[in-house]
Amino acid sequence: MSAVRTARERVRAELIREITQTARRHLATEGAAGLSLRAVARELGMVSSAIYRYVPSRDDLLTMLIIDGYNAVGEAVERADARCAKGGADDFAGRWLAVCRAVREWALAHPHEYALLYGSPVPGYKAPDDTVAAAVRDTVVFARIVTEAHAAGAIDPDGPFPPAPLSIAGDLGRVRAIVDMDVPDDVIARALTAWAGLYGTVGFEVFGQYDNVIGESARAGYFDHTMALLGRLIGLKP
Repeated sequence: MSAVRTARERVRAELIREITQTARRHLATEGAAGLSLRAVARELGMVSSAIYRYVPSRDDLLTMLIIDGYNAVGEAVERADARCAKGGADDFAGRWLAVCRAVREWALAHPHEYALLYGSPVPGYKAPDDTVAAAVRDTVVFARIVTEAHAAGAIDPDGPFPPAPLSIAGDLGRVRAIVDMDVPDDVIARALTAWAGLYGTVGFEVFGQYDNVIGESARAGYFDHTMALLGRLIGLKP
């Protein structure tokens, strides 16, 4: 009985993998708002009723794609930091740049999935709590770099900067708890600004906002320069 169940689980896992792979292709042509389980079923040669045994609704399919996407970004960031840390865990500015590059490289290789994660919300869809653990994987790495830099006395911002407003103290405390960021509020606030700057810069490139502004051959260098500036905002110096 166990062997039969295992075989069925393998078949189910393979079908779900094929469904999500097909759905990613549809993202590129139809966008998230146009994603259709029926269309995915037709491409796979399945009747509509059959696909619902594996993915109950379009929203469930979106959730699967979102979790897969966040995990892919998180894995890329984790690998980049691990590789960089091998050469010197106390090179906090180098680690910051490495993980920022990992986000950009993944986004440029998967623009439609990046748009699903960080683009406009899909009308009528609300991401469930199931997505949170995957969504913060990359942020946990960023937070660890900043926390370790602070513990090592290596946070030296190019200030002075205004203190974080008291009105967001509770929000900063929540961030501290979620990503285990043991640093003062002002450091968290600057790190949040740098984090938003990273994804804003990547988003501008993915969504074509740099067209006729910065040439394609210059964008990698511009990106590194911008990330270095954001690292300095946090207080990470080469």
